[in-house]
Amino acid sequence: MAEREQDETVPRTGADGTGADGTGGDGGRAEARGARVPAPAPAPASVPTPAPEEPAPAPAPEGEATAGYGSLFRVREFRAVFAAHVLSLLGTVVAGLALPVMIYARTSSPLLTALTFALGFLPNAAGGALLAPVADRFAARPVLVACDLFSAACVAVMLLPQAHVVLLLALRAAAAFVQPLFTGVRAASLGAILPDQDSFVLGRSLIRVVAQSAQIVGNAATGLLLVLVTPRTALVLTVAGFLASALILRTGTRPRPALAGALARTRGGTRALLADRKIRSLLLLCWLPPTFAVVPEGLAAPYADDLGAGPVAVGLLLAAGPVGSVAGELAVGTLLRPAARERLVLPLASALLLPLLVFLLRPALPLALAALCASGLGMGYTLGLDRWFFDAAPPQLRGRALTVMSAGLMSAQGLGMAVGGGVAEFLPAHAAVALTGAVGTVCVVVVARNVRRLQTVPDRPVGSERAEASQSVVRPDRPCR
Repeated sequence: MAEREQDETVPRTGADGTGADGTGGDGGRAEARGARVPAPAPAPASVPTPAPEEPAPAPAPEGEATAGYGSLFRVREFRAVFAAHVLSLLGTVVAGLALPVMIYARTSSPLLTALTFALGFLPNAAGGALLAPVADRFAARPVLVACDLFSAACVAVMLLPQAHVVLLLALRAAAAFVQPLFTGVRAASLGAILPDQDSFVLGRSLIRVVAQSAQIVGNAATGLLLVLVTPRTALVLTVAGFLASALILRTGTRPRPALAGALARTRGGTRALLADRKIRSLLLLCWLPPTFAVVPEGLAAPYADDLGAGPVAVGLLLAAGPVGSVAGELAVGTLLRPAARERLVLPLASALLLPLLVFLLRPALPLALAALCASGLGMGYTLGLDRWFFDAAPPQLRGRALTVMSAGLMSAQGLGMAVGGGVAEFLPAHAAVALTGAVGTVCVVVVARNVRRLQTVPDRPVGSERAEASQSVVRPDRPCR
């Protein structure tokens, strides 16, 4: 990787007011309702104005259609991030199935096997809470590379012949512990890599689409792989995937300074983010619908058994929701303009869980699959929500904010599955799913109403006290906590 040019040491301001490193040219943030940053006055004729080395494309005007997902791959750094995402995701999926198979072959314990699966999710909350400050205090590229190398090292130690089961479980938890940090930092880095905010939204969407697609086909493909090779050999491929991801990120992305630079320290850190009503409401709107939407996945096996169907029905029930999510995100990202996506955020989120009410009728398999797919379509609301969150989070805390969002989302989905399973202990599976749809819709509508109300309230600096609402939160003498 060539050294940075001289003009990269000072953040350049793009057409949307965002610096080249994603920190924002003036330490502020653009209004979510499409405010425009006034163009600077032209320089006097006697002062030569140097041409930018790599001018970023101007964002699409509010009323025009965007270029779509294909335009993302014109950006060399995004191609590198996307390739690294695919490789690390393949490693995660393969390890997620190969390790439980290996532990079950060694112990014949269903409990330890289930615990192996659970440890892929349970440490996310702790990892997000404890590692969130790292997201904006250190530069993105070394953090991403370090996370990949750490994951590769964890899986490599699993390959030791005499590794005890307790060690294998601990390594599984350690790899999951850093996952929210990796996800949050990668998401924040897209704000610097992609040329405008709409490209950031589409980039985030494409990353999610690939992850959902991996859920649809990844486990089946890994199952076929384990027919051909041993679980230990599959873990070797996992190590290779993580190492390749680290290499691509190291060589394919540019070095950029940390988001929270020496002159951009924000008081309060994570506590300031969660204390801000607008950000807190947007986080809840991100977390709540998926929390309820995953309950049918957790109850797929009991419901299939209730219908007298076999394992194939379980697989179809597990895949229906992700298929709808992929279709919904691609449709919203491809067919709708940015303004239309934002107008649909609250309606789509509020209606997302309503199809689950069909389960009150104990539907046959085709109707159940259609209801789950229709529910998944509502996940298209996340594109407009990403834009709102990007605007609401202070640039110097954006990595931390996205890390908290990622950790909370993964933890909330695990909690949703667990609570849904507990309800199904007292109610039939179809009734538990229908109850989930009703309760979830009420909760999401309450949060959506709050978000709508706060969207009309003028922004207040994150971290400021009520008596200091008019004061800036940028305090060079106060470090982030």
